[in-house]
Amino acid sequence: MLLDLINQANDIKKLSEKDYTALAQEIRDFLIHKISVSGGHLASNLGVVELTMAMHMVLNLPEDKIIWDVGHQSYTHKLLTGRRDGFDELRRYGGISGFPKRRESNCDAFDTGHSSTSISAGLGYVEANRIQGKENTIISVIGDGALTGGMAYEALNNASQCKRNFIIILNDNEMSISRNVGGMSSYLDSLRTGEIYNELKSGVMNGLKRIPVYGDRMIERIRKTKSGIKQLLIPGMLFEDMGITYLGPVDGHDITKLTKVLKEAKKLDHAVLVHVLTKKGKGYLPAEKHPSRFHGVDPFSVETGLPLKKKTEPNYTDIFASAIVRLGEKYKELVAITAAMPDGTGLKKFREKYPNRFFDVGIAEEHAVTFAAGMAAAGMKPVVAVYSSFLQRAYDQIIHDVCIQNLPVLFAVDRAGVVGSDGETHQGIFDLSYLSNIPNMNIFAPMNRYELTDVLKFAMEFNAPLAIRYPRGTAWDGLKEMRSAIEFGKSQVLYKERSIALLAVGSMVRTGLEVRERLKAAGYCVTLVNVRFVLPVDQGCLDELSKDHELFITMEENILNGGYGIKVTRYVEENELPVRVMNVALPNVYMEHGNVDLLKKEAGIDAMSIENRIKKYLEEKNGSQKGLA
Repeated sequence: MLLDLINQANDIKKLSEKDYTALAQEIRDFLIHKISVSGGHLASNLGVVELTMAMHMVLNLPEDKIIWDVGHQSYTHKLLTGRRDGFDELRRYGGISGFPKRRESNCDAFDTGHSSTSISAGLGYVEANRIQGKENTIISVIGDGALTGGMAYEALNNASQCKRNFIIILNDNEMSISRNVGGMSSYLDSLRTGEIYNELKSGVMNGLKRIPVYGDRMIERIRKTKSGIKQLLIPGMLFEDMGITYLGPVDGHDITKLTKVLKEAKKLDHAVLVHVLTKKGKGYLPAEKHPSRFHGVDPFSVETGLPLKKKTEPNYTDIFASAIVRLGEKYKELVAITAAMPDGTGLKKFREKYPNRFFDVGIAEEHAVTFAAGMAAAGMKPVVAVYSSFLQRAYDQIIHDVCIQNLPVLFAVDRAGVVGSDGETHQGIFDLSYLSNIPNMNIFAPMNRYELTDVLKFAMEFNAPLAIRYPRGTAWDGLKEMRSAIEFGKSQVLYKERSIALLAVGSMVRTGLEVRERLKAAGYCVTLVNVRFVLPVDQGCLDELSKDHELFITMEENILNGGYGIKVTRYVEENELPVRVMNVALPNVYMEHGNVDLLKKEAGIDAMSIENRIKKYLEEKNGSQKGLA
């Protein structure tokens, strides 16, 4: 196998051109096999095999740098830099990441995970090299979906002033996760279909080459002139008008052509954008037909493309999706907004039934929030469905445009808490902290599938900013018998005893139920509270519980700093309540990738770890179990 010859960076250069097609096929076969077992990002990686190979052939790694936007398409890059053996542990705890990681390899130039960052980071490298007197080649790879993000425009504007070589590769597969929207997408469509232009350009260049002596000089002048041939034939060329040379479009699956154009791009002394056309899922028919479904996949059958584990129970996203569709029938002012993720957030059904009230704004979380604020100010009821880790990107807009005006924008915060295999950039472990410090914000965490449905109904009549955070995975159907009406700012006491009170937030109610059973088996009296509202804190409940309890234990799937537990501790201390407080939360660190249950155990927020910690705490504080049992 040709892959056996590639054990470190730059080994690909030892192969001859006749081997390129065979190597590309070996890489695809390898990725399909490995991801079918481990799960991961498949379609995006299959689409950039040849592009990655071409970059590795024209660059000298690790001195030269490749900066991947998002980074979920970097699997081939990892294969070509000596990490083939690590794919058996891909995205598992302690194994290699599904994204670039500087600590993993010196060939990974920049840690990525969120969209639209690569041009900014790449330009940073370019200018740092200028200051340091280095001549290394820097390539930033960005997708057509990521190019719709505002940060990418800001970076392009800055790159236009760059006086050194800087290569931006636009990987154009016509899709991000879902189909792209907006003006940039339409603009790229026009470039993709510019066959007449490309043919004419080729003819002109070939004609000039036939002119003795002066032909090559004329070609070079055209390339370096801002008002070059493309300006004449395609009026208003966006990139050229910005001062960035445009090359393409180029077939992203033709290694020879890719290598040639990249070598040409390296010759320029300014920013150049190479427009590469690729097909997501290339070489694997199920992924080609359903690229969105194969964006991020669980283990699947290679023969059929179907998941090995059939979904039998709805997840929280499914519950949200069904509920929001039903509410759309009753509330005509309800509008739904997503940032390029109608499938991932569950808004696909809403889009199908109420297309006039559905808005996909592209990869633009900041715009999504302020857009929602405008709609709310105009009398609508906007729902912004977004992953917890992506909502971070719109923090300023939440403060400035929603909460200052106290507008009734509903944030459906999906993937809250420990997410798992995607790692640090995707863990939703900060939202309680960054949201709960904003005046006028309100936060609710449902304990099960029924409470998620109920709080969405509640939200329709609530006239202020509200964030509902719920986890990834199967929606828990436990404690259905405890279903009760939601009252603003009020917690729900599920089991009332004395001495020890477990104050559990959202997903931690299920864990709290197990902890309570364990403690009761050991002879302790334990109250279990479903916190419901993280903000505002139910101070009345805390006051009442302090009358016959000696210990409060707060439980949340969020970092400790700025979370619910810290707020309870502060309230108890400021009001001198006669209770001690123990906070159970995630440590103030970035959680790496791995199995969710394993990560929770490592962080000490699983039932057994909490039980042991409580017992140890009581023994240290009391010297005995008296008074609490």
